[in-house]
Amino acid sequence: MVALLKVLLPLAALGILSTLFMLSRSGDPVATIPFAEHEMANRMRDQQVTAPFFSGTTDKGDEIIVTASLARPERAGAPAEATDLNARIIMADGVRITLTSDTGAVAIDKNVATFTGNVTITASTGFVVQTDTLNTALNGISGNTPGTITGTGPIGDFTAGQMLIREQSDGGPLHMVFKKGVKLIYDPKVLER
Repeated sequence: MVALLKVLLPLAALGILSTLFMLSRSGDPVATIPFAEHEMANRMRDQQVTAPFFSGTTDKGDEIIVTASLARPERAGAPAEATDLNARIIMADGVRITLTSDTGAVAIDKNVATFTGNVTITASTGFVVQTDTLNTALNGISGNTPGTITGTGPIGDFTAGQMLIREQSDGGPLHMVFKKGVKLIYDPKVLER
């Protein structure tokens, strides 16, 4: 009996395993690829990096962290580009600045990064500034807006024809300087809160 079971039980196990494979549904391996045809064509045509991340520290100890959803390298006649940009700057004195924009471009030869489309700058000091374009330096924390800005802050709402981000003196704190027709709607209640 034992000799018979030594042969029958392994054969029964093989039979069960073979029916599992025969009864399983066969899938189309091409249909399971999660990319659309046009998306694959775009990825093959253009070089790109998905979810790039950059971080660094300035000489003063300010931390800079930049992320994007997609980045493309520099091409002939066109600068490097990125979409859905998000930058965080943690100053050595503890002030935090976040910057978001729809797109951005980097011109290394000009030492400029340009953020465009729904640019929002938020500082931990309570200022929120919005503009269409912001040009920043690659070798430090400074920038300017070629166009108008709108914003809110601890003293109320304001608009200006231009904004500069820079140190007033070498090694000093970072300042937001508003120029060209600054209009402020002062709200003393904001300071009381």
